[in-house]
Amino acid sequence: MDKKTHGVEATNQEYRRYDQVEKPWQYHLSDAADAGNAFDETFRIRTCDMARFLRGDAGDQRAFAQELGEALAEIGFAILEGHGVAASLYAEAAGRVRELFTTTPLETKLRFRAERHGSVNQGYFPIKETSDIHPDLVEGWVFCRRAFDLDPQNPVHLETFWPDADMERFFRQLVVEEEKLILPVMQSVLTYLDCDPHLYDRRLTRTNFGLRLNYYPPMSSEDDASGAARLLGHEDVDLFTFLPAPEKEGLQVLHRKSGKWVRLDAPPGTIVLNTGDYAQRITNDVLPSTTHRVAKPRDSAARQHARVSFPMAVYLWEDEILEVLPGLGAPKYAPIRAEQFHTATTRKFYGDDYAATEGSAS
Repeated sequence: MDKKTHGVEATNQEYRRYDQVEKPWQYHLSDAADAGNAFDETFRIRTCDMARFLRGDAGDQRAFAQELGEALAEIGFAILEGHGVAASLYAEAAGRVRELFTTTPLETKLRFRAERHGSVNQGYFPIKETSDIHPDLVEGWVFCRRAFDLDPQNPVHLETFWPDADMERFFRQLVVEEEKLILPVMQSVLTYLDCDPHLYDRRLTRTNFGLRLNYYPPMSSEDDASGAARLLGHEDVDLFTFLPAPEKEGLQVLHRKSGKWVRLDAPPGTIVLNTGDYAQRITNDVLPSTTHRVAKPRDSAARQHARVSFPMAVYLWEDEILEVLPGLGAPKYAPIRAEQFHTATTRKFYGDDYAATEGSAS
């Protein structure tokens, strides 16, 4: 059966052959496909004050690392406050995302159709075409480090990646601010795991990332009745993701231990942090790559309003090696190049020929 036809009714286990880490839990990709969806309305994703790491003493930093590590080990998600990124920047970013998608003509968008750059499928994804598996009700646009003018020694030809250079200048501010949080988060995770907190400093300094701009348009009655979701259940392939708190309802997280979904409601200005497949691989399954989705609002009237999000996925450069961290028991996973790991997983979404071969150019 065609992936996009079957995807609304499918379970994740139908595609487990693509996964590069163990994911034994099962769920329907669409929230509409399972009338028995169970929710835990009492569980709350833990909020961690990052100011303790950024501006505290050694004791504060250890306390933050413990709290963050416990939250991620439990459910793979945490909410960060005190991170230092201005709430006004996030508010403006939401408006800029709407502007990019609603004022750029479709023929212009299609000039930037997504294609693989190293590990990352970068560029524009039309609505219902963000994945070969399922017809998500979202338009997407991914910009990795190669799309930003961040290195004076290697200027970027902005017209290759952007329909408007002013958009690059604005979103460059955003990624520069969030990039400052990468090492503090990783150092905290490594501290929690009793590893050298600076083990990944070199690998994550000026590392690759993917800024994904998502625009969920108002839903038509046909789409509402189709069973398609705004973004169906999935796990991120990356090390971790920074998601500025969305303005609109919809983000749901699967608590793999209880099998119930948790509605995530983060305060404005906070950042939702979640771990992905890279993290699960190198932590020997201690930190899970947690399933999440964007469901339709419960209020049918709210479905007539657009929703935006702009997560930043943190990767490693293609030639880096993913291997289980020391001190975490017998490794369940063999060392592997990041590009091969990444593309072997994401071919699930983009087709089997998406996977990189050994020695392929990055």
